[in-house]
Amino acid sequence: MKLTNAIGAILLASQSVSALTRTSSVFHQAPRRNDSTAAPAADPMLPLSPDSSFHFEILRALAMATGQGGDIGEVLVAAQKIAPGDFESFYRAFYELAERVSAAAGTIDAIKYPVSARTTLFRAATYYRSADFYLHGNWSDPRIDSLWAKQTAAFDAAMALLPIPGERITLQASAGADAGADEGGQSGDFSIPAIFYRSSWPGPRPTLIMCNGYDGSQEELYHYAGQDALNRGMNVLTFEGPGQPTVRRGQGLGFINEWERVVTPVPSWGCPSVVTSPPRRGIGAPPRRRLGPGGIWDFGASVFKMLPPQLNAMHASGNTTGVDAAIEGVLADPHVPTSMRWGTEQGMWSFKAATPSEFLTKMRAYNLEGVVHNITAPVFVADAENDLFFPGQAPQLAKALGDKATYHMFRASEGAGEHCSTGASFLRNQVALDWLEEVLSVSD
Repeated sequence: MKLTNAIGAILLASQSVSALTRTSSVFHQAPRRNDSTAAPAADPMLPLSPDSSFHFEILRALAMATGQGGDIGEVLVAAQKIAPGDFESFYRAFYELAERVSAAAGTIDAIKYPVSARTTLFRAATYYRSADFYLHGNWSDPRIDSLWAKQTAAFDAAMALLPIPGERITLQASAGADAGADEGGQSGDFSIPAIFYRSSWPGPRPTLIMCNGYDGSQEELYHYAGQDALNRGMNVLTFEGPGQPTVRRGQGLGFINEWERVVTPVPSWGCPSVVTSPPRRGIGAPPRRRLGPGGIWDFGASVFKMLPPQLNAMHASGNTTGVDAAIEGVLADPHVPTSMRWGTEQGMWSFKAATPSEFLTKMRAYNLEGVVHNITAPVFVADAENDLFFPGQAPQLAKALGDKATYHMFRASEGAGEHCSTGASFLRNQVALDWLEEVLSVSD
């Protein structure tokens, strides 16, 4: 297979960056930086907040700086204004920053200074996304849509100023297994919003296809790894499906476990520089090479493993009323850990689940057992040493894949031990994209 005639890869990623990311912490706050029970020096990274969830999200915004999607000093100033556990303070800090940076972008002559305007707009888009992050507990909160409209406008204005502007496209989903309702009660077709970034290198180029996760947007992926891929001569195609930011808002659809309905049409898009073979049933077939940062084997099991035994038994027995009452009682405590409150609220919103028990029930379908044999391509399975959300799952995935897997552990001592190696963008992309280029060169 020629490199110039191939879809380079599908990135089952994101910030959490597989189909789903941080929910294994929903019912359990693992020992961490601010927990006196944590082992000494278990995490060598300087905490950005005593709240471990806030630490990660602040680090996430900081990490965008390596891809021109943020700046270090202004994020640290915003972080100083955030009170641990206070979702509104997190919103205010990043919203004020986003508005200030957006206003600054408006003063720049984009014709004379396109680079300045572009980077400023990209920063504003990142901060609007951060401001939205903890607001999904109240589905009717108008900020959920208004902030997203602002981030989209800022990102699109920045994207138009790229040397080769990115192009928004809309694809149509494949029919479901029974052409009826999926496991979430959703029926009919849906559209797939995508963005194509064309390489500046001459001739047909391989294309890196990227999908984010449980709480991440496709816009974030440009800064996460897209820019690095473009620098290596690849095209980049990002997309979102049900449960992800644009589709959840615009089409009202929660996550579906038939993710091949989303993935299969993507490489078939008729871009002149993208040539693919016919799709087949499988985990995101048909792309030829896969990267799996934060490799996940069984999403549902990782969550149920963290449940208190009594609650697990209650759910298994079908006592949904008891489960809902128990979880809602925990969330009523103003001192509940951020990871627990956010994980439950984000899960219910992104899965479009009316109750906690419905969210838990839907999660059971998200595992690779029974379909992993459909993966026939080489897969890069990344693990992060301090990943609290899915510990031990990447090795399970690698074992199931056998000789098709290349397993890599990113170490905390290298600053790469956070979930998806957030904060270690250069190292993560160097290792993962070097692997991809090497594998592609073998088939050239």
